[in-house]
Amino acid sequence: MAAQQTERDWVFDTRELVRRPGTMREVSREVTTTEPMGTDVIAIPAGHPVQVGLRMESVVEGILATGSAQAAATGECVRCLDEVLEDVEVTFQELYAYPDRAAHHQQVGSRSGAEKDTSDEDEQRTLDGDLMDLEEVVRDAVVTALPFQPVCRDDCPGLCSECGARLADDPEHQHDVIDPRWSALAAMATPTDDDERT
Repeated sequence: MAAQQTERDWVFDTRELVRRPGTMREVSREVTTTEPMGTDVIAIPAGHPVQVGLRMESVVEGILATGSAQAAATGECVRCLDEVLEDVEVTFQELYAYPDRAAHHQQVGSRSGAEKDTSDEDEQRTLDGDLMDLEEVVRDAVVTALPFQPVCRDDCPGLCSECGARLADDPEHQHDVIDPRWSALAAMATPTDDDERT
């Protein structure tokens, strides 16, 4: 992401707030996803809109982004494979540090002999010039908010394990299941063509 890039999609310009602690700006924007946002089972599809409401506050360390995102996710019921529609509304808060402040804290931490926690360092977000990219923050919030196993309704009976029929369409649906240990006898009980001729 180039520093001269203007505001677009998930990228927000913080130029008015940089190095001015106490100042704040609120922005609302509709962003169109370029790739699915969610899991393999349920996600906000690519090309669908996400409503983003954002409050950016200038603090000593950088820009504090607090906001919400709303969208509609689609997926498949894990029981009957019907389509599932789910309204998603998530909130998020993330500090985007000034690069020099982040570097300073990293340097101070290594000088003090503290053990490095690489997971914390990887998670620290920094501004790119005056720009802040929210896509990954919103994506993380959406993934954790979506149901792990979506269902079309709480009491969905699913599919028949024998033939795959939708049990919701035929609640009385069943099969005569013969214990495999008796299957040889069942074959003997079935009349053959020879039996029918006699």
